[in-house]
Amino acid sequence: MTDRPAIRRSGLRALMLSTVLVAASGVASAQALRPSAELQPRAPAPATRTVDYIVALVNSEPVTNFEVRQRLLRVEQQFSAQGRALPPREELARQVLEQLIVERALLQQATDMGMRVDEATLAQAEQSLAAQNQLSVEAFRRRASAEGMDLNRLRNELRNQVMLQRLRDREVETRVRVTEADIDRYLAERQAERPQGAEINLGHVLIQVPEGASAERVRELQARAQGVADRLRGGADLAAQAREFSEAPEAASGGQLGLRPVARLPDLFVQATRNLPVGGVAGPLRSAAGFHVLQVVDKRLATLPEFSVVQSRARHILLRPGAQLSQDEAVARLNTFRQQVVAGQARFEDLARQHSQDGSARQGGDLGWVSPGQFVPEFEQVMNALRPGELSQPVVSRFGVHLIRLDERRQTTLSEREQRELVREMVREQKAGDAISAWTEEVRGRAFVEYREAPQF
Repeated sequence: MTDRPAIRRSGLRALMLSTVLVAASGVASAQALRPSAELQPRAPAPATRTVDYIVALVNSEPVTNFEVRQRLLRVEQQFSAQGRALPPREELARQVLEQLIVERALLQQATDMGMRVDEATLAQAEQSLAAQNQLSVEAFRRRASAEGMDLNRLRNELRNQVMLQRLRDREVETRVRVTEADIDRYLAERQAERPQGAEINLGHVLIQVPEGASAERVRELQARAQGVADRLRGGADLAAQAREFSEAPEAASGGQLGLRPVARLPDLFVQATRNLPVGGVAGPLRSAAGFHVLQVVDKRLATLPEFSVVQSRARHILLRPGAQLSQDEAVARLNTFRQQVVAGQARFEDLARQHSQDGSARQGGDLGWVSPGQFVPEFEQVMNALRPGELSQPVVSRFGVHLIRLDERRQTTLSEREQRELVREMVREQKAGDAISAWTEEVRGRAFVEYREAPQF
């Protein structure tokens, strides 16, 4: 068992600095409101400048025209960066104002609940945002200032984002429960779209009924089949029952039909065993051949498209900046390691064992096979851009500075356990989205909102 690499996400989810807001109008997206992962130049100020004033009160707390204008500029930059068509500016300003009202109401609720964000947490949030831009915190601040951003305002916004995320986790996650039945239902619904892909191995015992058999003889043979079914349900060995009683061709080999697609089985067998678990018994079933007793030996769901993923296997060397090592020095040291590996003067694995400050160091930096979404974005995006055998440049993440080598890629189907965990997360996200919408509407409905002057921009 190796130490858990520091770059892995917690479970299937990573701490992301994103707002939980959903516009009441449903038009402007929450994505358009989160701090951009790439710093962009501020749009030029409108030619006609307006004096700041209150445009709305939310439980007596003001929302100002300046806030609307600043948020509007950011949303427009996001639309432009994504190549999306902009709605009319008046309509977009109305949506932005409504989102600011919802945000203000949510923050008031968080404050009333006694929630606070300490300086250490805020510093981590700032470091994470800087890492997404491949910058140190100091370089991030210099760049933000050079592009006209108010650092105090940026930190306050980050504080609010963290507060909103905590509020979301507390209020919404308690409303979301994913049960095993939810997972089974999702799989069954998807399986129904591709039933021909399912595979099943059935144990089969056939008690033949001769043509023209009397009613008494039919009842006798049915009773024999019923006895087989009862014994199998009681735990009897399938192979023994098949060898003693079955008149089917596979009786001598233990009565198993072998794993095969359901499309290659009689519909009578498929319908009788569709909802049975492994070990379940069906029958006796009557056909023209006689009485059949079936036992589910193995059952495999068809592989759904989203369960086939491209996995990567990579190694890395992690250096953690601190009092004894600045981030710039860590970058320079990793550049030296990179040059040594490229020149054939050192092996990546040996450098990782000697210098990496991650739990994977003992394995030469080997991170094992990983599926998409298991690493933090700033690491995974660089890894995904590499070709097998290629080395990255030094990469800054929220955990430190990395040198990455991609070793292999493969297309693989997730195990049944992995599939169920993936479905659990998919269903949870779907339920969480519905819960967020309902929750924000509740909070917005309870807030007293007084509209003042219309925003000018």
